Amino acid sequence: MGIFIDKGNLAFQSIKNSDFIDKSGLIEILNDNIDTQHRYICVSRPRRFGKSIAAKMIYAYYDRKSDSANLFDDLEISKSESYKKHLNKYPTIYIDWNRFSLMDNKTVVEDSQKEIIKDIKESYPFLKEKNILMTALEEIHKETGDRFVLIIDEWDKLVRDIDEKTKNKYVKLLRSMFKSNTADDVFLLVYLTGILPIIKVESQSALNNFDEYSVIRPAKTAKYYGFTPDEVVKICNNHNLNIELMKHAYDGYIIGSEKSIFNPNSVMLAAEDGEYNSHWSKSAAYTTIEHYIGIDHDKVQQKIIKMLNGESVTVEVTSFRNDMKHIDTSDDVLTLLAHLGYLSFNPEDSTVRIPNTEVAGEFRLSIARAGWGEVSKALEDSLTLINKTIEQDVDYISEAFDKYRFEASSIIKYKDENSMACAITLAYFAAKRYYKIFREQPAGKGFADMIFLPLPNSTRPAIVIELKSKKSAQGAIDQIKNKNYPQALQGLSNKILLVGIGWSKRKARHDVKIEVVEG
Repeated sequence: MGIFIDKGNLAFQSIKNSDFIDKSGLIEILNDNIDTQHRYICVSRPRRFGKSIAAKMIYAYYDRKSDSANLFDDLEISKSESYKKHLNKYPTIYIDWNRFSLMDNKTVVEDSQKEIIKDIKESYPFLKEKNILMTALEEIHKETGDRFVLIIDEWDKLVRDIDEKTKNKYVKLLRSMFKSNTADDVFLLVYLTGILPIIKVESQSALNNFDEYSVIRPAKTAKYYGFTPDEVVKICNNHNLNIELMKHAYDGYIIGSEKSIFNPNSVMLAAEDGEYNSHWSKSAAYTTIEHYIGIDHDKVQQKIIKMLNGESVTVEVTSFRNDMKHIDTSDDVLTLLAHLGYLSFNPEDSTVRIPNTEVAGEFRLSIARAGWGEVSKALEDSLTLINKTIEQDVDYISEAFDKYRFEASSIIKYKDENSMACAITLAYFAAKRYYKIFREQPAGKGFADMIFLPLPNSTRPAIVIELKSKKSAQGAIDQIKNKNYPQALQGLSNKILLVGIGWSKRKARHDVKIEVVEG
């Protein structure tokens, strides 16, 4: 068995033997494009969104040295008219650029080609000594007529992790393979997958003959990376897990026409552990976001605070150059974070937002490390604040809000209901782990500033918070009662805390009062 060619199907067999979600419909899209002008395909998604699993599945399907009918006969692709036409028919090459991560950065482009050619020579012994991969493939095609399916996983690793000189050599390698006069003769299908779309040279794609499917423009590939709600329901049923808790932690991605996509790696880890913990540090440890949220600082900071408050912000994605080094504006930052999976992009209105509590926790840690003044303090102390609120410690709550000094902040002013709600969101940020948090939800005759509803199986009380300027805490409590907020929450929790917070600019302090209502 080879390393890059004639590998066999053991990798996909192992995947199939585990908790497997059928994404084989993707293969029909590829079959439709074999040996056409659309044979060059690049799919980019955040890390741990199923790209490598898909690549191994695709390899097992096309590889001429495998007998994979037993792996695919019960999958969606088997219903396609193209299924048997292409099953195990072609010499297929699989390159994972992570394999070369220990090579010398200065020579990795040259050395990796030599290693790949050496393995290919095992299957084609007549092949003369070559240093350039495309030259070797051209010779094989000339001698045998063989045409290849090429799969490159983590295609963008050398774009993300290598110096500019080596990156340029790598881009030239790709162009020499896929933009050459013989590319259509040598390749039946080329499938690239990575985190980033194909890098731009000046304003154009370095490989403009590729059809690209990203989180920004996924088109027909949308449902094949990440888990849909129906797929997660099946996993929850198999593992006796709560779908609402899964949604709270891991849902929230919009991928094209798919309005609800879950992080698949986190879902599977939750299924294994039986707990809804944050797995982001395990799945995205390759980068942190402190550096990026410091670029175009004021604009990025303001937009992230809006998103922490549950809002979406508009982003212009076209200026992004598809690498992690040329990041100049807030739009570049937000577009990159969408590709990395920290934000969810909505193509209908070109906005981004934080998708779920798992990712929100990563923002909290990054902001704390970046040192965003009173915002960092509020986020760091938020778990203690929610516990002190449940304990009805009004002195602690008052001192906490005084300490954060939101009114003095250049970011948040108590000028309207929105800014006050934002102050509450930041101060009680850790509550996202235990509550569904609603802003301006209908409650009786009016709208409450914030409502905290405990998640399923929680013993925590529901909480209604009113933060009012130029009004006492008792006045805020009276407003909660007068507008019948508690009645709207009857039956949703055994206990409801009514929290009134009054703010006086003249006194520069927060007055707090809490009353308890049985649910």
